Amino acid sequence: MFSQVITAGTYGIDGFKVTVEADISKGMPGITIVGLPAVAVKESKDRIKSAITNSLFNYPITKKIVINLSPADVKKEGSHYDLPIALAILSENVAMNNEKIKSTAFLGELSLDGKLRKIKASTAMILGLVKDENIKNVIIPKSNEKEASMIPDINVYTAEDINEVIEYLQDVRELTRVGDFSSYINIPSSKDFSDVKGSSAIKRAAQISAAGFHNLFMIGSPGSGKTMVASRMNTIMPPLNEDEYIEVSKIYSFLGEIPDDIVFRNRPFRSPHHTITYTSLIGGGAMAIPGEVVLSHSGILFMDEFLNFDKKLIQGLRQPIEDKFVTISRVNYKLTYPSNFLLVAATNPCPCGNFMNPLKECVCTEKKIHDYLQKASGPILDRMDIFVETTPIPYDDLTNNAAEELSSEKLKKGVYIAVQVQKERFKDLNINYNSQMNSKQIEYYCKLESDAEKLIQMFFKSSKLTARSYHRLLKVARTIADMEQSEKIKQNHIAEAISFRKTYSKYWEKI
Repeated sequence: MFSQVITAGTYGIDGFKVTVEADISKGMPGITIVGLPAVAVKESKDRIKSAITNSLFNYPITKKIVINLSPADVKKEGSHYDLPIALAILSENVAMNNEKIKSTAFLGELSLDGKLRKIKASTAMILGLVKDENIKNVIIPKSNEKEASMIPDINVYTAEDINEVIEYLQDVRELTRVGDFSSYINIPSSKDFSDVKGSSAIKRAAQISAAGFHNLFMIGSPGSGKTMVASRMNTIMPPLNEDEYIEVSKIYSFLGEIPDDIVFRNRPFRSPHHTITYTSLIGGGAMAIPGEVVLSHSGILFMDEFLNFDKKLIQGLRQPIEDKFVTISRVNYKLTYPSNFLLVAATNPCPCGNFMNPLKECVCTEKKIHDYLQKASGPILDRMDIFVETTPIPYDDLTNNAAEELSSEKLKKGVYIAVQVQKERFKDLNINYNSQMNSKQIEYYCKLESDAEKLIQMFFKSSKLTARSYHRLLKVARTIADMEQSEKIKQNHIAEAISFRKTYSKYWEKI
């Protein structure tokens, strides 16, 4: 007897349709799985047999069973093939609704007692199945319910065990359909910019950075608020839009679980320690696992103690910052992951942390300071949009509770104004933010008033800017103008953008 059951596989973070074909006939008893199955799929034989018998179904123990996973030229990895293989085998002696089987895809790992266990990459696989017009429904384990709640254009149902799936296919029962994510309770963030005392210039830099997705570099002595500012930046950023949300969900689903923050459209915030390995930061390994630069896609990659990271890691950021994707090559395949993140870097100005600190004396030699700052190479600094110096917070600012601090809510208003302007501007383009403009788009959208053009011309000549730095300066000015809803870039917008280059000049042009 021949039967077919639809399921899905993954290639990187993208899903694709897989057809499980089963041929059950007379011959040497046993089960053979072909179609490039990985070790986890090959090991499923005994697990599936136990799940079927322990669920009180008859397993064709005297028959020869051949399972083919089509397409046969793509490697099949994961434990989610258990359920569709079991259903293909059971079709030998269990009557089921053929129309339902043809229009439904099945994903799930089986335990020995027939229970359905949580699987990885369910979001990517379901999204891969949406493309097939013949597939109307998908059945997944109950434990994958939350991450499947965001997928449109297909009915997703959950089941606790294989018995429930069989009863559904026999028209005996209805399965629970996955609801909308809004049914879950979103806990507001406990972090707010009002917690950061003083530091109005740093908050302004963070606001502009969030509004246009501009890379931010903070340098200053310990305890001057760098980490506090960075950890609150995603509280003023707009929620993930539909396309961003689906992409980010696919990435986290591939690794096993989508965090609650992502489910509620909050942007990812990743903060790797400076001892991280190159593979963990960029991605790779035997399974080509995405690294932190991919996990922070559409969100923030915060690198605290930036100059303590290995120089190889810092240099490794150049390509994903510029290209917005990471490609991992292996012998038989090549995977490309999206990596469009906002880099927020924070560092002390020297090993002891007190270089140019007005309150404490620096004990580092001039050579030590020079070598420390030189860990950030010219090409990396060239890819930063905004530089800001943080200084120790005065006692009066720390203790003055009467002073009204800039809250996340207030800063968010300016960000949202700029985001809406950019949304309208780029509605017909494949970009969302000013920082993503190429040179032609900069020329078209960054129109300067005459006095603004004179100012940037003077600065370009005096500071000997590179073409990349010049374009980044214009993009920052464009964002500042958008926050004021100004069609043209004015002199004050250019002046403020230039002010965020002073810190770079102070620390790197004189060493």
